[in-house]
Amino acid sequence: MATLLRKIGLIRLHDRDTEDPKHHQGSLKGTKGHQKNNAKHCQTTNETNILSTPEIKAKKLDLHSKDKERPGKEKQQQQQQQQQQQTAGGGGVLGGASIPPHRQHCTQVRTRRLMKELQEIRRLGDNFITVELVDDNLFDWNVKLHQVDKDSALWQDMKETNTEFILLNVTFPDNFPFSPPFMRVLTPRLENGYVLDGGAICMELLTPRGWSSAYTVEAVMRQFAASLVKGQGRICRKAGKSKKAFSRKEAEATFKSLVKTHEKYGWVSPPVSDG
Repeated sequence: MATLLRKIGLIRLHDRDTEDPKHHQGSLKGTKGHQKNNAKHCQTTNETNILSTPEIKAKKLDLHSKDKERPGKEKQQQQQQQQQQQTAGGGGVLGGASIPPHRQHCTQVRTRRLMKELQEIRRLGDNFITVELVDDNLFDWNVKLHQVDKDSALWQDMKETNTEFILLNVTFPDNFPFSPPFMRVLTPRLENGYVLDGGAICMELLTPRGWSSAYTVEAVMRQFAASLVKGQGRICRKAGKSKKAFSRKEAEATFKSLVKTHEKYGWVSPPVSDG
């Protein structure tokens, strides 16, 4: 009976669990190695037998063919999506990269607002200002201010120097009208009137703190015309200095500096209520 049980492995398992492991350490190593080889052999044999059946072979070939087809289909879908974005969004893809939806929305809001303002300015009958796009760029305007207070010294200067208008450059940021435009004087060279180095303009409403999305370009220009007179602006006639052109780089640096100064000490001139 014991011989029969040893053959089927029952007594061997019992002895292994109860006897000293060191006594059978050598035999265990051999047994484990044998079991490992047997297990590996069984896995390989079973896997080979399973994969060798006709049904599994057919499925495996079908999966390989689908994997080859998938990249081509995905590429076609991506190309179709890009074409749809370009058609629907008016250039939804820029430089091979998709434009984020929020940025595309901001661009559409800015475009609609500026188109509307441009039409309204061109409908003005008083010839207060005229607008020209810089290189046909809707977001970069050259604005000609034709009129200031006719009782002012600045208006007299314009008549005496045959200056038909004051030329300003206005650029609109991506998030306009929720952020203010950057505005600076180009010509003629002005003194005082809250016009600083580089042609920068000291007005609170041109800062993020003083800006409102309700302000139109026309309203901003009327406020600027009023501040020129209030600040006793004059056309520079000094030899040498009068011909020196304003620069954008200098204007940006000056404006950045004055904003910091006014945020620290407050805005006292000219207040938004003026004009």
